[in-house]
Amino acid sequence: MKRREIPSNGTMFLLLGFSDLSLAAQASLFMFFLLSYLLSMVGNSLIILAVTLSPQLHSPMYFFLKVLSFIEILSINSTVPKALHGFFWVGRTISLMGCATQFFAFILAAACECALLTVMAFDRYMAICHPLRYQPVMTVRFCYQLTLYISFLAIGNAVIECYLIFSLPYCGSHLIAHFFCDIPPMMSIACANTFIVEIYQLVISSTSTVLPTILIFCSYIKILTTLFLTHSAESRQKAFVTCGSHLVSVIIFFGTAMFVHLRLDNPFSTYEDRMLALSYCVIIPTINPLIYSLKNKEMKKAIRKLNLKIIDLH
Repeated sequence: MKRREIPSNGTMFLLLGFSDLSLAAQASLFMFFLLSYLLSMVGNSLIILAVTLSPQLHSPMYFFLKVLSFIEILSINSTVPKALHGFFWVGRTISLMGCATQFFAFILAAACECALLTVMAFDRYMAICHPLRYQPVMTVRFCYQLTLYISFLAIGNAVIECYLIFSLPYCGSHLIAHFFCDIPPMMSIACANTFIVEIYQLVISSTSTVLPTILIFCSYIKILTTLFLTHSAESRQKAFVTCGSHLVSVIIFFGTAMFVHLRLDNPFSTYEDRMLALSYCVIIPTINPLIYSLKNKEMKKAIRKLNLKIIDLH
């Protein structure tokens, strides 16, 4: 007998999250999510305020860092608040529209971050390899244009992916074995052929991860060559601080993205998939502010001044 399809406007899903784990494990994960969320919000907000209010940080490098912090705030807010709510049984239900909104925001943030990390590599390449052309090329207007271009591309990709996933009929189980509406668990409960969605996902994941990785890798080969051939030891050390932070962020983000999304099959269990999702949903937005501020003297100085101003206001 053919199953009756539930109308999409009345569809409700149940996010199972980590309900299969022990209460002690769930309590530990709840505290981990909560602490990470608070650290991410505080860290990224401090970077945005420090770059905005500090004249010495009004340069393309810090402008893109501020945009990255905005993206990280969008990214962690797309998944973690609902995941925290989901540790309580009453918070596990989510409507089709809520699921689509969460999915759209998450994909938008991920696509923006892929493109922005590539742009940040280009900025470092221009600053180190072509210092005389840097200021004429990397103008304020050009930086805003790049940011708008990234945003439009990311929105287009998010709209397409959202349409492909949520135009599928969900007429069977509405239990999502995850803590947010991600692509694999949504496709696993659809009662339709998902071949086109899988092909599109493979193509777009390859384009948005492999191609930027190659461009960033080529940029850093040129940067390292230029640093060792033409720069002093002091200049090299300063460049390594700014480039090193970006490179660590790139390795963590693209390494995780390629490992998770470029699989031709799905060899991991539901538990392992959820643990992997923690890296790009929770850990990356939390550690990025630390990566970009720990060894950056200008950033630390600006954040210290900002903290003093906040204390004085109180």
